[in-house]
Amino acid sequence: MDTLVRTKNGELRLEQIAEALPGTSEIMAQVGRRYARAYYAAHGGNWELAAYCLREIRSRQRMLAVIRPKYARQLAEFDRDALVPLLATVEARDWEEFERAFAQGIRRANHYHSQTGKSYIRWKLPERITDDLDFGPATTDSDKSTARAAIPTRGERS
Repeated sequence: MDTLVRTKNGELRLEQIAEALPGTSEIMAQVGRRYARAYYAAHGGNWELAAYCLREIRSRQRMLAVIRPKYARQLAEFDRDALVPLLATVEARDWEEFERAFAQGIRRANHYHSQTGKSYIRWKLPERITDDLDFGPATTDSDKSTARAAIPTRGERS
């Protein structure tokens, strides 16, 4: 017998709900974008945004561990070995340590790709990031909040 779940739009079978969940590649694409944004935010001095991006990565990876339990161990290791150290560097506002920890995170991620038979996936920091967010230091001055800061490329330092 199928288990039905009532929603405001009708009833769904559990199998239908499971099929509607995002795939690993969709979640990991979100993680990759947030990881890059964390880098550029820290690089630009917007430590609050960097922390937010890293917490969002943690949230996405915890969700992935639930819907794809075969990756739970690697995701927990990445959290412990990459995200925790990165969050500590953000808290300390230590760019040099952030950069080291960030590079270590990339190595760990690519190691896990190889470990899971997906060595063809090699994450790297994009040369440029989207321009829909201001990666400069956070400000409380509402007049300045709409100003566009220059978006650095990887080789530039603000």
